[in-house]
Amino acid sequence: MTEILQKLNDKQLEAVTCTHGPLLVVAGAGSGKTRALTHRIAYMIQEKGINPWNILAVTFTNKAANEMKQRIIKLLGKNEQDADLPSVGTFHATCVRILRKNIHLLDYENSFTIYDTADQQILMKHVLEDLRIDEKQFNPRAILHHISNAKNELVSSEKYKYAAHNAFTEKVAEVYKYYQEALKKANALDFDDIIMKTVELFQQEPTILDSYQEKFKFISIDEYQDTNHAQYILTNLLAQKYRNICVIGDSDQSIYSFRGANITNILNFEKDYPEAKVVLLEENYRSSQPILDAAHSIIIKNAKRKEKKLWTTREGGEKITLKQTDTDRGESEYVAREIQKHLQRSEHRDYTNFVVLYRTNAQSRVMEEAMLRYGMPYKIVGGIKFYARKEVKDLIAYLRVIQNPADTVSLLRIINTPPRKIGPKTMEGIQNYAFTHKLTFFQAMQDVEKIPEISGPKAESIKAFVGMMKDLQKVNGEFPASGLIKHVIDSTGYKRFLDDGTSEGEARVENTYELINVASKYDNLEPALSLNIFLEEIALISDLDGLDTQDNAVTLMTIHSAKGLEFPVVFIVGLEEGVLPHSRSLLDRDELEEERRLMYVAITRAKDKLYFTHSRSRMVYGEMQNNTPSQFIEDIPDEVLESDPTRMQRKLKVSDISYTPIPYEEYPEEAGVELHDGDRVYHQTFGEGTVVNVTGGVATVAFKNVRYGVKKLALSVAPLKKIED
Repeated sequence: MTEILQKLNDKQLEAVTCTHGPLLVVAGAGSGKTRALTHRIAYMIQEKGINPWNILAVTFTNKAANEMKQRIIKLLGKNEQDADLPSVGTFHATCVRILRKNIHLLDYENSFTIYDTADQQILMKHVLEDLRIDEKQFNPRAILHHISNAKNELVSSEKYKYAAHNAFTEKVAEVYKYYQEALKKANALDFDDIIMKTVELFQQEPTILDSYQEKFKFISIDEYQDTNHAQYILTNLLAQKYRNICVIGDSDQSIYSFRGANITNILNFEKDYPEAKVVLLEENYRSSQPILDAAHSIIIKNAKRKEKKLWTTREGGEKITLKQTDTDRGESEYVAREIQKHLQRSEHRDYTNFVVLYRTNAQSRVMEEAMLRYGMPYKIVGGIKFYARKEVKDLIAYLRVIQNPADTVSLLRIINTPPRKIGPKTMEGIQNYAFTHKLTFFQAMQDVEKIPEISGPKAESIKAFVGMMKDLQKVNGEFPASGLIKHVIDSTGYKRFLDDGTSEGEARVENTYELINVASKYDNLEPALSLNIFLEEIALISDLDGLDTQDNAVTLMTIHSAKGLEFPVVFIVGLEEGVLPHSRSLLDRDELEEERRLMYVAITRAKDKLYFTHSRSRMVYGEMQNNTPSQFIEDIPDEVLESDPTRMQRKLKVSDISYTPIPYEEYPEEAGVELHDGDRVYHQTFGEGTVVNVTGGVATVAFKNVRYGVKKLALSVAPLKKIED
């Protein structure tokens, strides 16, 4: 047996040695998918004598493409400078190379520019201005989102107008045509055009298609379940002549429909290629059998899938721990304590062994605060830390200006967010007036009628903004911080600004609601005091947040971001109806199946130990909601769940929701540290201090360091430790 075929299991060997004709490799999580794909290409070159120039391998990310390329080079004993290597790259990189040589046939210059997201948004704003369309009424990002979806379905602007079915899509059709003309005038393509124009080139120029069919006689597509319609058509155009196409993927891990991924592409492969050979990679090299059994019990309920069942030669394995807590804050405390227990049993404090997975980015906030309270380094993957998110920083800037109108830095951040047509020249005029008259920027804005270079609509915009901020200052005197944030989101138009009809916009709105959840901790304080303490506490949290730059850290991430990764210990949090599965999936079978696939992906990230957690109540939009446990918990067989002598037999039925929970942990969840007047405390930033007063969960502490003096701190958030005498 050749070196390339060594260390392959029987099914991998079957896939690797099938070099001609259509091949579908159904590769379960952790089954050695990349090994099979790369060894197959190396085998084709070294053992079958296939010209490397006739081989094309395509995947989705530059990282995956580079890993694939390096593995092939190593197997062949080559180096990167060698000319006789196969073409390996992303869909977009492959298409750009084709277009650079041939796009002149579509009446573009071959030196075309590629517009990124920021470029697209700038161009779209110019288009809307030219068409005299109010971007407050028709959000540019929402329009771009619809155009992107159309391009992924290969729907041109001419075809789109026939599919328009309401006022918004009719407006999109009008803008789409003008936007494409503007792109062409600039000799530019946006990201979605790259594949769409390649398909258009192949369909219009049969000789060009034939030349690439001759060049790429052997095609391999990685993660085929994630292909959209445009990628599907492109792939089949290239493969239709020689039909030497290998697709590798897993329908059970198709979780990107919101990006246009179409699961039917992989499910219908055998219909597209009736002569296809099918190989199932079911031996798992990652997880213990209890984890694999749990994953199978979830995914087997889906109708749209290719049947397989993962197994491993690993013996034993810990059972899955199921934990219910009273609140989401208690859930995060439990996770932090369990990580501590694991670390105490190990010689090295390796935080990289742990990952916390959640359905939405907004769920990270309570987990981040628990990490800070327990002094654990953490990092956010696939997103940014909660208090560093733009929408959160924008709202905090509004609150700071309401509290302190002299805060010019915060004021300049929000004056045009959402857009109010207050341009740089207008702001420069206000700044000059403020400097000349020794006023703050906000005071100068109130004198806008005295600034000669600002008049007409611009002056009215300034007056409207000042009036709005003064109204919000009055609201601050009537409502606690959580109520004030709700007013800010609505009265400033910020919610409409964020909610652009995309999944990203929905996530941004969820983050603003999560900020309301944070602020609701201060609802028992007087209105103005509530905002003061809230701003002080989050300033402290975000400051501590910035201190963590370590690589040795607990990972916090959404399940979508976790695909392709693995960790020894995995916590899946928020297993409740409406959270996971997400509320929008509960009335849609296809979306519920995708949520099931998402749960499957989350479970199969775990190598050794897996935790499921959920809470009886969770803070949502500033109010406590009582949640029923996720229906996915019901699917897990009792024999893979950790037995608990203190817990009665588990009972969970979605129909009648009867559930005997795990007993609530011994630590109080909401009280934080219990303090009394006169207690000595230590704060990791302010140092040692003495408690002067405790009222309503807020401690007034006099710190020894005169730089900090007396501060009011919420016990539920502040990292205070009692100093025992």
